[in-house]
Amino acid sequence: MIAKTRRIQDSKKILGELPTVPAPAPEFLFIATDNARCGKADVFIKEGDHVNCCQLIGMRHAAFFDQPIHATCSGTFVGYERHYHRSGKLVNFIKIHNDFKDTMDPSVKERSDDEIKKLTKDDITEILKNCASVGLGGSSFPTYVKFQTKNKIDHIIIDGIECEPSVTADHRMMLEHPEEIIKGIEIMEQAFDCHNALLCVKKKYQDLADVYDAELARHPDCGVKLCRLKNFYPQGWEIAMIKGATGIVVPHGHLPSEYGVMNVNVTTAYGIYLNVKFNKPVIERNVSISGDGIVHPANFRVRVGTPIKSLLDACGGYAEPEKKKVFILGGPMMGASLPNDDCIITKTVTSVIVLNEEKWKEQPCIRCGSCVLSCPVGLQPVQIMNAMKSVPVDKARVKALNPLSCMECGLCSYSCTSKIPLLDYVRRAKIIAKLP
Repeated sequence: MIAKTRRIQDSKKILGELPTVPAPAPEFLFIATDNARCGKADVFIKEGDHVNCCQLIGMRHAAFFDQPIHATCSGTFVGYERHYHRSGKLVNFIKIHNDFKDTMDPSVKERSDDEIKKLTKDDITEILKNCASVGLGGSSFPTYVKFQTKNKIDHIIIDGIECEPSVTADHRMMLEHPEEIIKGIEIMEQAFDCHNALLCVKKKYQDLADVYDAELARHPDCGVKLCRLKNFYPQGWEIAMIKGATGIVVPHGHLPSEYGVMNVNVTTAYGIYLNVKFNKPVIERNVSISGDGIVHPANFRVRVGTPIKSLLDACGGYAEPEKKKVFILGGPMMGASLPNDDCIITKTVTSVIVLNEEKWKEQPCIRCGSCVLSCPVGLQPVQIMNAMKSVPVDKARVKALNPLSCMECGLCSYSCTSKIPLLDYVRRAKIIAKLP
């Protein structure tokens, strides 16, 4: 385990030094009709139709919000296919034959700085809604819904911590696009009439401090400060980040906005700039490719809708192809495991990790308490496991153990000396706890 951990950390160090390069454009792009938050959708185009890049082609529907679907290239709608989504589920995808012209939809128009300054909070919220802005750190929660809060915002927090191993998409974004990120934060300040924004990074990243000390010196009146937080996992958890940056404690089950805090991921801030400045939805994003199962790690700028197979080919293919691979979308601690590489890059895929499979044999619990000591929310994962193993499962006992407060950081499984997949039990317990 120690050797494996060291390889993961070394991988992140190597990745962080690799510049982001454009990923090869695929012949076909795939746009999900539904996702983890939206269970159904209306599609506005029919097979054979030509579409423009950024054209509105459908609408996803969730319980309390709608989410526009945009084409991420120009080309021809040729039908539907099922592929794995970042949630780990098989979903329907709209298949577009890329004409490689990137003919932009007429809705994509640049706004002048003077036009942007005249926008109200409602104007900006409507733009984000129409551009389908979502949390690009992986949450996929609609940004416009967060902007609809009626609470007074005193602190704007930008999450640039990216504490998961083997993921450097946000790190490279921050190094390579500081001006656009600052402008995105300024748009948020304008929307909430709040001139107090904290850009949060880990203390150990001196390269980010150097870049943003210089960038903020060029924008002395922007109201943005660099906030260097402690180097621990899960520092990027919003409750830990907000407490570290402001001292404010947001209780479980409450929204940060109730305590005067608005927080977004740093790549989301970059996306907000594109949405408002160019009326352009996010059609590409940074994706890290790493793991001992591929030949070369890489940081790519990827068109949304790209099959990950094409990215793996661009990394030189599989290392030791005779070995079975493990595929993880997102970080190794909180990402989704997939059965194969038949998956599509969506807006919220931060990384693809390919590992050579290693067999671990689960051992009996030795009551060492590692899972309890490592839990950032103070749960007792082993007790939750025992409750889930009882037959029949006692719902009252499961609910009393409060599994719904779990933020699924994975530290219980990671720290378990017996290699018990504790997080899997907790996830199942959360389902039981939601039952009436």
